[in-house]
Amino acid sequence: MKPSTLRIGHRYRPKRLAPEYDVIVIGSGMGGLTTAALLSDLGKRVCVLEQHYTAGGYTHSYERNGYEWDVGVHYIGDVGAPTRTRRLFDFLSNGKLEWAPMDTEFDRFYFGENSFTAHAGRTEFRANLERQFPAEKDAIAKYLDLLRTASDGLSAFTMGRMLKPWQKAVARPFIKPPELLYRTTYDVLAELTDNQDLIATLCGQWGDMGLPPRRSAFMVHAMIARHYLYGGYYPVGGSWRIADTIIPRIQAAGGEVFTYARVEEILVEEGKVAGVRMADGHTIPASSVVSAAGVANTFGSLIGSDVSARHGYDAGLANLEPSYAHLGVYIGLQDTAENLGLPKTNFWIYPSNDFDADVGAFEKDPDAEFPVVYISFPSAKDPDYLNRHPGTATIEIVAPAPFEWFERWQDTTWGKRGDDYDTFKDRLGERLMEHLYAKLPDLRGKVDYYEVSTPLSTNWFGGYQRGELYGLAHTSDRLRNDWLTPRTKIPGLWLTGQDILTCGVTGAMMAGLMTTTAMVGMRRMGPLMKRIFG
Repeated sequence: MKPSTLRIGHRYRPKRLAPEYDVIVIGSGMGGLTTAALLSDLGKRVCVLEQHYTAGGYTHSYERNGYEWDVGVHYIGDVGAPTRTRRLFDFLSNGKLEWAPMDTEFDRFYFGENSFTAHAGRTEFRANLERQFPAEKDAIAKYLDLLRTASDGLSAFTMGRMLKPWQKAVARPFIKPPELLYRTTYDVLAELTDNQDLIATLCGQWGDMGLPPRRSAFMVHAMIARHYLYGGYYPVGGSWRIADTIIPRIQAAGGEVFTYARVEEILVEEGKVAGVRMADGHTIPASSVVSAAGVANTFGSLIGSDVSARHGYDAGLANLEPSYAHLGVYIGLQDTAENLGLPKTNFWIYPSNDFDADVGAFEKDPDAEFPVVYISFPSAKDPDYLNRHPGTATIEIVAPAPFEWFERWQDTTWGKRGDDYDTFKDRLGERLMEHLYAKLPDLRGKVDYYEVSTPLSTNWFGGYQRGELYGLAHTSDRLRNDWLTPRTKIPGLWLTGQDILTCGVTGAMMAGLMTTTAMVGMRRMGPLMKRIFG
């Protein structure tokens, strides 16, 4: 199997480096690119180092056999109006990133034999829920009020993450997030209603954070729910356009985004950051390094173990757990989405409305029903798809899969893992394909091509050690770890990405904003924020 030819960024070569850089960013996911682009606008020369063959992290796309798929961006919310999210996307991309709306019914949830929907628009969202659950109007109203309360609390949480330690100590009484944010999603919702179908419908997007409602923090649930209140959108031209439109801002300031650029070590000399050492042995000096590689990689691999232990990061990592790993099925069809009747609606398929019980059964028995199967139709969502791949359509299926299932192959090479691995993953893929055929039976016999990715694929291409999709698990304990901030105890080392805020493209993007603000201070950041947000 050949790697994709769809590639963004410039291939790393030592001779292509500038004489010096102000900041090095490790990783070109949304957090890394946002930080790099904002620092570039502030006059910094930034070098972004990406170990993959293309930039973008989970926003990248790939091509194979005449088809194109995204690997992490299945839909984005909060961009259909001039929101803060949309304004930041517009700034980073110089207004070149366009968004196409999905169907009004943008999410459909199947719980066994029952189905429920989410509709775009705050008013229609509420009205649609009330039509489906007419006896639960009060609970629905209270739920929407809680989302507003959580949003205000998230602002306090975010501010606390950006402050210096002494500032945090002074401001703590004034910016303390409400305890509501740290309770589990299920506990909060169970106080509003005992209707399990309603609770399940409100939690129907739990796959977007990778934890079922009895384990996830309500803050993250609320963030995702508010994010999609006004529906789902897809980047016109495919998810790779996100990185493609941001990188020019970095280059305009004399910076660059390099691919095939694996960092082996963050160099620390006399207690502070001195640059990085590459896999080829070359060193790149810099007094500031921003890691968007995840905290496990940063403090478990990139920083020397002695340095990590000295500052207590090894102990901190021991108390954190990764989010779920996943399977991906990438499907190509020799006909258009319109002809095939593919919707712009996401399908969320669950065995029942008891998500946590289904996850527990699956963790004990790999032959149990998948606790969630997500199906997306990117070629239907993207109005530009047929211009790039005429006469074709694509579908993607995502489902959880424990990393432990694949550990015995973790030391093998992508594309060369052996027949037993291929047989195992193909069997899993066939199980997931049956979920597609159950909902769209006319597709049976029309699939031209499909392939399956596993947690090992995520590890190989994305660098996540356990194949996790959303970095750290979004539990309440994780959110209470106040060392997960942009600022580290090592002078010159900064963190960004989903591990310091919340998951998803928008969560990582906002983390990039946080990191930049923490690095340069509000005085310098204020004028830039005014330009971005008005």
